[in-house]
Amino acid sequence: MFTIFGATGHTGSVIAERLLAAGKQVRAVVRSADKGAALAAKGAELVVGSVSDARAVARALAGAEGAYLMLPPDTASPDLIAQNRGIVDNYVAGLANVPHAVFLSSAGAQRASGTGPIQTCYYGEQELIGTATKLTLLRAASFMENLLGLAHPIKADGILPVFGGGETYPFPMNATRDIGDVAADALLSPPSAHEWIELRGPREYSYVDAAAIAAKIVGRPVTATVLPIDQMVPMLVGQGMSENFARLVREMTEAFQNGLAFENKGRQLRGKVELADVLASLR
Repeated sequence: MFTIFGATGHTGSVIAERLLAAGKQVRAVVRSADKGAALAAKGAELVVGSVSDARAVARALAGAEGAYLMLPPDTASPDLIAQNRGIVDNYVAGLANVPHAVFLSSAGAQRASGTGPIQTCYYGEQELIGTATKLTLLRAASFMENLLGLAHPIKADGILPVFGGGETYPFPMNATRDIGDVAADALLSPPSAHEWIELRGPREYSYVDAAAIAAKIVGRPVTATVLPIDQMVPMLVGQGMSENFARLVREMTEAFQNGLAFENKGRQLRGKVELADVLASLR
């Protein structure tokens, strides 16, 4: 039996569907039974609970042969670092007899600080490696789906905002479908020892590339437009993020602009999903 945290999310849902299709028993951890109804209809066992609840995490992991662990992107959190460290601690406590787990980490997770929310991936890797569980540490690049959060300025104004510059620099992006597929593959064929996987998309894209792709999809000119980095936090807060989360996103953005990248550690994989496939939902 496999325990999937975030089983109705972008990556967890892909993993759960893959494992169910392979005839595996799946325990889907969900925030409400309603959210997990579709998976339950396909045979998944539902565990309703929060990753911030140590007892719920332990209950979900009991008897599992494999697990998918992730840190939810809680954009409303007033203290994301403390919150995510608490979630990691819950995973560590609950993994006692789980032979293998996949942890969704990130490019840049080799650095302990100065990376915004990614620093909690560093904490997660370090703490989880100290358990007896065999680990697949899946370091992903920027999610292609993050660009969909800019749908309004893209469609209404023909602008793809780029805070602080770097609009012509091609950088790695992943579709969440590829992340889910790689994680599912790892769960179905566990490694013999701890492994790192660094996952890039099929190719690198700049914001200029993304704007050109979006323009074809929405049927109007779209320009990658540089905005001052100081406008980033107010804009994100205006969209509903907590100030804490918004400041961490700014720190992460500046870290990548200053050279934060993959460590070139472990296996290097390329996904299959192109950015155009993800941005197609802008139509």
